[in-house]
Amino acid sequence: MSLPDPEKTQVTRSLRRMALFGLACMALVSACTVRPLYSSAPLTPGSQVSPTAELASIGIKPVKTRYAQQVRNNLVFGLGGGQGEPASPAYSLDLGVTELVESAAIEQVATDEDEPTSGSVTLTAAYTLTDSKTGATISKGRRAITSSFDRPRQEYASYRAQIDAENRAARELAEVLHLAIAQDLIKHGKTAG
Repeated sequence: MSLPDPEKTQVTRSLRRMALFGLACMALVSACTVRPLYSSAPLTPGSQVSPTAELASIGIKPVKTRYAQQVRNNLVFGLGGGQGEPASPAYSLDLGVTELVESAAIEQVATDEDEPTSGSVTLTAAYTLTDSKTGATISKGRRAITSSFDRPRQEYASYRAQIDAENRAARELAEVLHLAIAQDLIKHGKTAG
């Protein structure tokens, strides 16, 4: 058995102190920017409406494709709490959705044809949130969601599986956009207030 080296113990103590000091500083800094997810405080300072009402006051411009309409419908439902679109929106959301369908795997059984057995659908949304009264851009962003699906040999079943994957991706993308827009409104309120 040997005695502890006094230099090593002193170095260890100082490293521990520095680590604790660093953690304390991180806790203080992070506490300044944390906001409860389901807070009832308004999203923007000076606002007299609840976060739910503020999000429900976002009007979403029409889109052109089936999968973009799925994203839009889910987003309208989520932002409005099932109430539909606002009659006079305080904010306007311009939404552009693109789709990428890829084959993910090739059949492992030796056949004359290399047929894909699975695929993935990636929906990417680019959005711009503007103030309806002033026309000022509040935020811009881009979010993407990928959904996988099996490709059976039957053509209709394969098509239906792809549509179901698009619908799943649209639901998830709408949820991600909902959160991103709420965060954007909070950030805008901090810079404006």
